Amino acid sequence: MHHYIFLIYPALTVLFVIIQLVVTRKRRTSEYMWAVILTYAILFNIGLAGLMGFYAHAFMPEQTAAYIGWPAGSPFQFEIACANLAFGILGVLCVWLRSTFRLATIIGFSVFLIGAAYGHIQQMELAQNYAPGNAGAPLFFDVIAPPILLALWVIHYVIAKRGCTRPEPAHHHVEESYR
Repeated sequence: MHHYIFLIYPALTVLFVIIQLVVTRKRRTSEYMWAVILTYAILFNIGLAGLMGFYAHAFMPEQTAAYIGWPAGSPFQFEIACANLAFGILGVLCVWLRSTFRLATIIGFSVFLIGAAYGHIQQMELAQNYAPGNAGAPLFFDVIAPPILLALWVIHYVIAKRGCTRPEPAHHHVEESYR
């Protein structure tokens, strides 16, 4: 398992944001642009990251445990797999379910990541566990993703609220509204 896999999620976010903004015919308002950024940030950094975390812990448990510096065979690893699966599904659902659903997903995922970061730091201090999956990229991702995702949600929320002086249409398509 390569510890640079965590760079894939922000890289995919940037790539898909650029593609969406280049190919779209929709007017590029600040609200729309921030909505696109938020959508892909959640999709890849929560959705895909969660699904990949599930896959790693559920289907490659020995390799994943070794990468993190854990002993293989812990039944708790499957529980971590299921938590990752839950957040992966929530992150994907955020493509269609917006506003406070996104905020709840970000908050829940952030609590999970901050708890994981605490666990990584404890393992570094108590067990001298400096394995790449404990003290490397996953720890960085666990610490940096929550404030970035929350900031993106707040920016989009503020911009969307500022632009909500006009009435909303009675119905709209998913691709027309990134809220």
